[in-house]
Amino acid sequence: MPDLEVVNTLGETLDERAIQEFKAGLRGEIIRPGDEAYDTARKVWNRLVDKHPGIIVRCAGTADVLSAVNFARNNALRVAVRSGGHNIAGNAICDGGVVIDLSRMKGIRIDPVRRIATAQPGLTWGEFDHETQAFDLAVTGCPQSTTGIAGFTIGGGFGHLARKHGLACDNLLSADVVTADGQLVTASAIKNPDLFWGMRGGGGNFGIVISFDFQLHPLGPVLGGWLIYPLSKAREALLFYRDYIASAPDELSTTVEFMNVPASPDFPSHLHGTGVVGIFVSYAGQPDKAEEVVRSLRNFGPAEVDLIRTMRYRDLQTIFDSLFPPGLLNYWTSAYLKDFDDDVVGVLLNHITNKPSPLSTVSITHLLGAVGRIGRDETAYSHRDAPFILTIRSMWTDPSESEKNVRWAREFWDSIRPHATGGVYANFLGIEQEELAGDAYGSSTSGRLQALKNKYDPANFFRFNVNIWPARRPETSQQFR
Repeated sequence: MPDLEVVNTLGETLDERAIQEFKAGLRGEIIRPGDEAYDTARKVWNRLVDKHPGIIVRCAGTADVLSAVNFARNNALRVAVRSGGHNIAGNAICDGGVVIDLSRMKGIRIDPVRRIATAQPGLTWGEFDHETQAFDLAVTGCPQSTTGIAGFTIGGGFGHLARKHGLACDNLLSADVVTADGQLVTASAIKNPDLFWGMRGGGGNFGIVISFDFQLHPLGPVLGGWLIYPLSKAREALLFYRDYIASAPDELSTTVEFMNVPASPDFPSHLHGTGVVGIFVSYAGQPDKAEEVVRSLRNFGPAEVDLIRTMRYRDLQTIFDSLFPPGLLNYWTSAYLKDFDDDVVGVLLNHITNKPSPLSTVSITHLLGAVGRIGRDETAYSHRDAPFILTIRSMWTDPSESEKNVRWAREFWDSIRPHATGGVYANFLGIEQEELAGDAYGSSTSGRLQALKNKYDPANFFRFNVNIWPARRPETSQQFR
């Protein structure tokens, strides 16, 4: 017998026969407390999250997902959905309930003529890019290659190609979705367009996506990489960067990163451990214009280290990996900035010099371009007019230092709020996700999102996410709170 009983939301222990009958109907497998694979299967990327589900269902295909949803609903079990397991808040796992694990569902098919990728949710962006780049095609993906495609996309999804081609969710053509009542539906501009609207930024509130169709774009070699400056030149570099991006073409993506250089072959060894400010650039336009576009930025300073080179896009997508290794304790938060004025620069420099952990990083990413040309109400992702997003990533190794590292990030966030739009990025919300859900989705879409929740998940079956509460229905919704 497993060490932990499966208890439903009513406090009742689930009958063992029901579990065995469910197991017998799966093509995949279930993992339970006491199984050899359990501790590995329950771990997520963020070590700050430590939860113990009653059952982990590793689905082999759509039939397993349907079966798992019906089993959990019929037995009033809490449900978390896992794809890449990279979510900062640990939404991929829950205590005592069922984890519907999609990580083994890694099928992908590329149509190079129509430039469409049909992909299952267990893929990471590194795996996805490996397939699309075989045809010199790409779509906006996460700049961290180990992140799963599913949660990233339905939460919005900005990356190096966002200014040219829009967010990941803007390139979603259709999605096959398992709803809370155990139905498989297609969401697209033609079929269930209301659900399609919600899946583009509304997260996992409305169902489980078991297949994505993405519009791909031609993309050969790109020019990209780091320009590294010492912290003593941080203010000067930020002010120059601010002026430089004022006329940036859509093909140019830039991020300023305050970091201690990781011990990675991606960086010169003499910089390992050193606190620096890095400007990351990626140019995905005409190759003959690339050098001209980045010339003035490269000449500024000049940089202590210039790592910009021509490379495959799929290689560019792995460069950030060494900054965010698995197994660390993480607390992240974000804010969309109204501007990048002198006051913002002052707040940044003040808090960056006081970070308690050398592993922590802070970034400012330039948005707009194609992202801003979509109306704020056209998708559930509504932060279209924000020119920048600031991301505060507190990362450390010793659990005894959690309080001071979380406090640093929160105080930083409080200091930047007067300069922010009031919105936050849903994919970067941590333990405050419930209280900040309104800021994640924005007031302009809140009524429409709740109406969609009422229609597709009135009992709040899918609630381990940046949750949108349905209208109160005491006879059903309370059991899934």
